[in-house]
Amino acid sequence: MTHVLAIDQGTTSSRAIVFDGAMRIVATAQEEFKQHFPDSGWVEHDPSDLWSTTAGTCRAAIERAGLRPADIAAIGITNQRETTIVWDARTGQPVHNAIVWQDRRTSEFCKSLRESGDAEMITERTGLLADPYFSGTKLKWILDNVEGASARAARGELKFGTVDSYLIWKLTDGAVHATDATNAARTMLYDIHKGRWSSTICARFGIPMQMLPEVRDSAADYGVTRADLFGREVPILGVAGDQQAATVGQACFAPGMMKSTYGTGCFALLNTGDTPVRSQNRLLTTIAYQLNGKPTYALEGSIFIAGAVVQWLRDGLKIIRSAAETQPLAQQADAQQDVILVPAFTGLGAPYWNAECRGAVFGLTRNSGPAEFARAALESVGFQTRDLLEAMRADWTDAAGQSTLRVDGGMSASDWAMQFLSDIIGAPVDRPQIRETTALGAAWLAGMQAGVYPDQDGFAAGWALERTFSPTMPEAARDKRYDRWKRAVAATQMI
Repeated sequence: MTHVLAIDQGTTSSRAIVFDGAMRIVATAQEEFKQHFPDSGWVEHDPSDLWSTTAGTCRAAIERAGLRPADIAAIGITNQRETTIVWDARTGQPVHNAIVWQDRRTSEFCKSLRESGDAEMITERTGLLADPYFSGTKLKWILDNVEGASARAARGELKFGTVDSYLIWKLTDGAVHATDATNAARTMLYDIHKGRWSSTICARFGIPMQMLPEVRDSAADYGVTRADLFGREVPILGVAGDQQAATVGQACFAPGMMKSTYGTGCFALLNTGDTPVRSQNRLLTTIAYQLNGKPTYALEGSIFIAGAVVQWLRDGLKIIRSAAETQPLAQQADAQQDVILVPAFTGLGAPYWNAECRGAVFGLTRNSGPAEFARAALESVGFQTRDLLEAMRADWTDAAGQSTLRVDGGMSASDWAMQFLSDIIGAPVDRPQIRETTALGAAWLAGMQAGVYPDQDGFAAGWALERTFSPTMPEAARDKRYDRWKRAVAATQMI
């Protein structure tokens, strides 16, 4: 029993990865699922898709690894955060599709929170902004709009959870209704200072607190799986939201360390230790991880569109057939053209938090074509990352001397994109040997709890660098290009 199974339930696919006793990847299985867009700005998932793809990939990964269920010491779960599910406490049947973190349907309610002054109270307690991004307003929408849901919730008939809670419920056949502190911290309902659900916010939203899961450490006992799923009961011992799991997987355990993950969106986290830093630049104060009852805090900047901009090139513009084509296409772009793409397809995240603005392209000429669009798409991710780092350094003076950014996620595989990132932020970018850091973080939490993996110091000592990208762009050129980006963003928000 030296292997660990990591469940990585993401926005567009579910994956299961088996790690061996040395935390090396042995086998992987992945399955995409359908995205639902019932209205403009609305994004949903069918919870049955989340569950079936998770269960299926787990079985497939174990089989591909040539292992028996008895070889799996523990399961770690990491998940798309903020996505909201409400289900029947008796049957486990969802009352509505999962409302995805990208969904913007609660914009008007969030606006009312700002106008009433409640937004300040919410930020003070949760570290979050009153934005549709988070789970609390999505949960309120379900209770308000699904017939009978509010009354059923008041009677204790319904349960709420982010995706981790739903998977734990399904894996344990309803025996455990729990979440970890990192996921709870993303709901807009959890007081990150007192370490408990906020009765004040729940009352304001009309949410019965009996719906909410128990909050546990990121490495803790989350029950055991149904025996019929894998042939034996397997303990679930680690849980963390995807970006916090990546922070753990990058071994960012010391205050001042930063990581940035490039998946569907981009998320940068700066470890601030045991100090929750209140942002003055519209970043989020959140929990990076919680071990032995002690939370470690972070500043976070969230970009809604990163890898999704490459999907747009493929599915929307149809100028590429696969993500791998983006880099060579960008390399062919006319150096004399400076096309700027602001990918505000679902509004802008940190540090702007403008849910209403939409994407725009600047600097087009008659000769602009697929190559220039590809380059602008990749560059947009670098520009947005610099936005986050500038805000972090302004919020926390201890971060001013931070000189290196650790990166992971699908887009980090692009040498071209990572070189531009280093150029535009003016700092080294470190890419690890194991780029599946989100799954690795979940695996380490579970494996450490199971006693098969080392402690924090041992894990950090084993972090291995694959490549460092160092800035080569002259400072004047860097600042000129970034200034043009800022002007493009300002113009986008005025449309």
